[in-house]
Amino acid sequence: MRAAFYERQGPADEVLCVAELPIPQPGPGEVRVRVHVSGLNPTDLKARTGFSSAMPYSRIIPHQDGAGVIDAVGDSEAENRLGQRVWIYEAQYGRPTGTAAEYVVVPSAQAVPLPDNVSFDVGASLGIPALTAHRCLFADGDIQGKNVLVQGGAGVVGTAAILLAKWAGAWVAATVMNEAQAAVARAAGADLVLDRLNDDVAAAIKARTGNVGVDRVVDVNVKANLDIDMACLAPGGIISSYAMTHATDTLTLPLLSAMVLGCVLRFVYIYSVPVAAKADAIREITACLASGNYAPHIGMRVELERIAEAHNALESASVMGKVLIAL
Repeated sequence: MRAAFYERQGPADEVLCVAELPIPQPGPGEVRVRVHVSGLNPTDLKARTGFSSAMPYSRIIPHQDGAGVIDAVGDSEAENRLGQRVWIYEAQYGRPTGTAAEYVVVPSAQAVPLPDNVSFDVGASLGIPALTAHRCLFADGDIQGKNVLVQGGAGVVGTAAILLAKWAGAWVAATVMNEAQAAVARAAGADLVLDRLNDDVAAAIKARTGNVGVDRVVDVNVKANLDIDMACLAPGGIISSYAMTHATDTLTLPLLSAMVLGCVLRFVYIYSVPVAAKADAIREITACLASGNYAPHIGMRVELERIAEAHNALESASVMGKVLIAL
């Protein structure tokens, strides 16, 4: 099979290779997926560059997310899954082989049925972004009728959060930093789009919510945005942070303001989210997909041989939207 891999950490152009590797075979409890599209995420860049850990395996086929068709199973009782269209999550977590290959073997539960009306491109855009957004939004209960602020509304998690929040019946405000990003957030369904650099975000949100504020904040950079988040927050509101710029980043919290608000600060690392919560997320993401209300913004789609180009584009922030690798 054709696969991309690296055998040492470093810059994409220097370490990523594409070559023929043996086709993997599924074991008990596993399925093999013929990958049609692989999804690239910042976590894949961090693994390749050694952001938080050294090289855990001698060779890594990258990427956690993807979509394709099950073509082999490790258990005879799972033969009814043969030919099933699926989306994949956490393919490379705790193992050396991800979705940047023509075939990938994953635990059966990590190959989720993909509705017939949903493309492989959309399927490969789920995984980390959709699961992370769901955890940020729903970890503390239903959000129907709630007010939500998405800081970074044009990012892949931010867009997923807007899409899922609107599907769930919330009012959604989103912050962006330019008009191109604003167009993406509006297309996802944001009710109010604000320029984080030039608008008074808190004043605009309080004005639109009758001075109530927001019940949930989904934040891509809580270190930079904490003051704005707290100024927007309704009493008892929840701020969910899911990303950082540096592995050594720290956060200073204004304790008195936090206590007066009775707010909650939640940190989301998708790999440590409880299995039951992830199962709930998958069920609700699937319902959103089936309803036709999940349409992520695709920013780049290249063939496997151009995988280094895709990594560089995401790493340099020169592309907006989901980055996909077509197998």
